[in-house]
Amino acid sequence: MGLLTIGAFAQASGLSAKALRLYDQVGLLLPAAVDPESGYRLYDPGQLPLARLVAQLRRIGMPLARIRTVCGLEPGAAAEAITAYWRQVTADTAARARLAAFLVDHLSGGGTTMSHTNVTLAVRCAAGCDTGAVRDSNEDAAYASERLFAVADGMRGPGGAAASATAIDALKPLALDDVPAADLLTMLAGAIGDVDRAVRGLAVDEHQPVTTLTALLRSGSQLALVHVGDTRAYLLRGGELSLLTQDHTWVQAQVDQGELDRGQAAAHPDRALLVRALGGGRPVEADLALRTALPGDRYLLCSDGLSAVVDRAALRVALSAATDPEQTVRRLIDLAQAEGAPDNIACVVADIVAG
Repeated sequence: MGLLTIGAFAQASGLSAKALRLYDQVGLLLPAAVDPESGYRLYDPGQLPLARLVAQLRRIGMPLARIRTVCGLEPGAAAEAITAYWRQVTADTAARARLAAFLVDHLSGGGTTMSHTNVTLAVRCAAGCDTGAVRDSNEDAAYASERLFAVADGMRGPGGAAASATAIDALKPLALDDVPAADLLTMLAGAIGDVDRAVRGLAVDEHQPVTTLTALLRSGSQLALVHVGDTRAYLLRGGELSLLTQDHTWVQAQVDQGELDRGQAAAHPDRALLVRALGGGRPVEADLALRTALPGDRYLLCSDGLSAVVDRAALRVALSAATDPEQTVRRLIDLAQAEGAPDNIACVVADIVAG
């Protein structure tokens, strides 16, 4: 059989011609040949298995950059990658389902808090910061208490340290009282505007400091998450480490659009360029989510001084060790130091235990 036109190949593969042109542009599925006169793309029938796999992966919602990685793996490794992806989708969907049920109940006047009322939970936590091996000042801040865990990363320069500290200080009043779980998200959504204004109030002359912020506010078994920037929150549950936040950076946006893969993004010179930050002068859009904590959960909040230099596998090993939060924080900082610690390091480790 000879080469297939893009229309015939689209019909045989289950992909549209428009999708095939996009996948050609991003280097995911290149045509076997291009007609030099007409410019028409031509495909080899032998490319159909790959094209059908791409079509199926798109149907389950996998991003293009991740599809490119999966398609480059051996079948066994590809199966493991798809399993890991779907496990994360399932966890995210379950979290969204809980949030949707919570909001429906709350808005309809119900009294359900989705808490495990028969289980009393307690928290053991620790926070730590380190200047790192290269920087001469620390613009990161970290805070941990029974009800509030937070990290912030101020922009290097005048006011960066004050910006990160101010962002966390503006949230601390929320942790003074054990508020109803039904009010957690509402309180955080309202507070983020106050945090943004507090950071903008630090402006001096033409310099406006900005900061990232990732925080968890707890009431009983409910944890409300607020996130702006490239600080991160992770959850270790049942030996699996999940990333709960998405970086608000230019390179992450390019990954989401299929323009960069994760390896390219990690090495890109603009990898630290933020597209969202507190204090930037425009109303900030924060990511908000509600989670149900379970006994045995371990949460990690950290700045990119840790997450950018220590890979997820090493983070999982360190967090899985049977060490208390203080020792774990020290171990994480040591891991970043071993990788050269080119940036400030901030992290919080919080263990959820049965009370």
